[in-house]
Amino acid sequence: MKTPPRPLLAATALLAGALVSLSAQAQFNAPPAALPAKQAVTSNADNPVAYKKDAARHLYAAYAKHIHKGKMPPLLYGIAIIETEIDAQGGVQDVRVLRQPAAAEVTPWAVAMIKKAGPFPAPARMGTVKYTDIWLVHKSGRFQLDTLTEGQR
Repeated sequence: MKTPPRPLLAATALLAGALVSLSAQAQFNAPPAALPAKQAVTSNADNPVAYKKDAARHLYAAYAKHIHKGKMPPLLYGIAIIETEIDAQGGVQDVRVLRQPAAAEVTPWAVAMIKKAGPFPAPARMGTVKYTDIWLVHKSGRFQLDTLTEGQR
């Protein structure tokens, strides 16, 4: 059997890589639906670092099917640092991306997920809170938050 010419092999590899990239991007066209909160929750955290754990648990409950189980792989599709401001009732007041991921489609996807997950636990002891977390995103559309991560391989 004759081996295909090198330019054809290179073009085939490029096309295969592009198809993999497009299928990964498709995961982020629309954020998943958030599961409804079981009941209104109040956070007793007295500082943003403590509140961040309550917020992360809330996001994990809202998107339970989209949490990456186990250690994250060595190469992640996107890493974003996101600051979220929560009002006294747990409503999302503002979401700011402090560090954009290399995969730009992850940004609107993560921001929309945060907004859809409201209301968050009401920060009873602080009134309002602004916290920052790191989103670790796999190409499958599954994620972990740095606050609750299981680590990376």
